[in-house]
Amino acid sequence: MTAENDRQTLPAGLHFVATPIGHARDVTLRALDILRDADVLVAEDTRSLRRLMEIHGVPLSGRQVLSYHDHSGSGVREKLISLIQSGKSLAYASEAGTPLVSDPGFALGRDAASAGVNVTSAPGASAALAALTVSGLPSDCFVFVGFPPTTKSAREKFLKKFKDIPGTLILYESPKRLGLLLESASDVLGADRDAAICRELTKKFEEVRRGTLSELVESLSSMTQRGEIVVCIGKGSVTITDEQVAEELNQALETMKLKQAATEVAERLGVSKRDVYQLGLELKSGA
Repeated sequence: MTAENDRQTLPAGLHFVATPIGHARDVTLRALDILRDADVLVAEDTRSLRRLMEIHGVPLSGRQVLSYHDHSGSGVREKLISLIQSGKSLAYASEAGTPLVSDPGFALGRDAASAGVNVTSAPGASAALAALTVSGLPSDCFVFVGFPPTTKSAREKFLKKFKDIPGTLILYESPKRLGLLLESASDVLGADRDAAICRELTKKFEEVRRGTLSELVESLSSMTQRGEIVVCIGKGSVTITDEQVAEELNQALETMKLKQAATEVAERLGVSKRDVYQLGLELKSGA
């Protein structure tokens, strides 16, 4: 239990706090400290925040719990920022996960930073990163694209923008539209592209399905389509030209010996190390 007299002084400012995406014990100790010490508590869903604090024994101690959500306008942001400017510390908690990731906190953080007040973040749970971790897909480069549009034409146009990105795509989707998303992704990005459906992460009925987009479409009939869903889609195959390899190799040779440069370039581009080394010999000889 956190006693009221254990509260410490928290610097004036906007303090973003990540909250669990399912399992209540996934909150960090620092997050609990901030929730204990902040002068004013702000949340996307005040009920969720009150419940989390109750579970972990963090008392309200008569403090304000203000709501800030998608429909909160500039007037609400101005009120919150004025509180900070008067010397108050504000803790803002997302309903679940990390603030600003599919969360209305962006405009608040932007305006607070523009007003010159202190903005900090206590990192923690994130559905996007949790899904990437268990997806089995490459994590060296990834792009979070949020929720796709709901209509077919807009969804396909949306996906085309990310078709050639050399990294894993991370999307959030409603269970009701999961099948439609996978079908559009299969058509636009390629049926053979590897993907993963991550459902109810950290919760009792957590489930992860991996396979190609076409395989996942076929498997949906046997899957419970309820709860929070994250879809990860692996990068497609990219044709690497000799010119691209030569350019990368020339840059690497500025700071490395040929063998090391060939290994580094081959691994980064996913091409044959032997071929890259041979190209390096030709470049050195001026052939």
